[in-house]
Amino acid sequence: MAPVLEVADVFRRHGEAFRQARAGHLGRVERRVMGAITACRTAALGGHLEQCDDCGNMRIAYNSCRNRHCPKCQGLARAEWLAHRQAELLPAPYFHVVFTLPTLAGEIAFQNKAAVYAILFRAAAETLTTIAADPRHLGAQIGVTAVLHTWGQTLQHHPHIHCVVPGGGPSLDGTRWIACRPGFFLPVRVLSRLFRKLFLQNLQDAFDAGELRFFGNLAGLAGPTAFATGLDQLRRMEWVVYAKPPFGGPEQVLAYLGRYTHRVAIANSRLVSLSDGKVRFAWKDYRQDSKTKVMTLDADEFIRRFLLHALPDGFHRIRYYGFLANGGRGDNVARCRRLLDAHQAAADPELATGHTKSDRQSNGCDFRICPDCGGTMRRIAAVPRSSTHQPFHCDTS
Repeated sequence: MAPVLEVADVFRRHGEAFRQARAGHLGRVERRVMGAITACRTAALGGHLEQCDDCGNMRIAYNSCRNRHCPKCQGLARAEWLAHRQAELLPAPYFHVVFTLPTLAGEIAFQNKAAVYAILFRAAAETLTTIAADPRHLGAQIGVTAVLHTWGQTLQHHPHIHCVVPGGGPSLDGTRWIACRPGFFLPVRVLSRLFRKLFLQNLQDAFDAGELRFFGNLAGLAGPTAFATGLDQLRRMEWVVYAKPPFGGPEQVLAYLGRYTHRVAIANSRLVSLSDGKVRFAWKDYRQDSKTKVMTLDADEFIRRFLLHALPDGFHRIRYYGFLANGGRGDNVARCRRLLDAHQAAADPELATGHTKSDRQSNGCDFRICPDCGGTMRRIAAVPRSSTHQPFHCDTS
């Protein structure tokens, strides 16, 4: 069997040349992402020696970097996160709503990631909760789980928010549960126009407060007149808000969340080959009925595109709003259950994570199974870090 190709392999072979070519332009966060992914599960991070109780097989298991941009480190984090979400699922239909930024707004977001990504979250959540609270549409308090994605299938910058929302909520006076119409949540045209209004208002406020910076092809927007012209251009455009059909049930909600919440720009499984300084990877062309194609990029360009999606330190890419907001979430979910007259079913541990044992092994999340006989591997010794195998500074944030 051919060895599995990884993003880390691209960094190991071509990362040094990439860093040297961009010595004055590569940021601290991007350098740390490269270092973490390169060192992940290598001697650079140390690990432990394991031995099988049954057959005596021994192996070294190296530590994970736990960087949120690492394709190899998301399985366990995803499973743990989903186990908590299982307890919050309600016996109600769930909807998936996507808020996407036009090109100019996306370019501004790229040059001001922390400020504008936060505005994107805020505008999407406020749009949903405001329209849902309007008695003309639903008249209910809703809960929102929002996830930021910044990439498209070809790794270009494409910021958008995925929202998973129960199809209903407590009435505004909190006395009863109000469900949306079967198969329909909220009108996307109304959502789109309020989203555009709120986003542009917040963007103007950030500009007035001096929180935005512009350079390169956007340098001209630094002046108030030019910025106002840019906003007028965005205001005249139709913004895309897409509501997908409702999920079939709580199991499908978990399966969806498992695919989306801890996804990185590209999974190792999509990589096809790395040779002659070229990276080939699979992608879906949604303009041609999701046909799978293969794209070839210079390694330098592949690394550049991957690093477009490095998030600022401390930035939360999963956020909660409405009755799912942090703080009162537990009490609010219990209140919703009472209103729905529902009882929480006993959680199936395999369902709670959305992954089987074999999935966890393939994702590198379960090191306890012997690959030879299926027995139990036990830690018998620690393996210290090897400084000779750590070419980059590594950070786990």
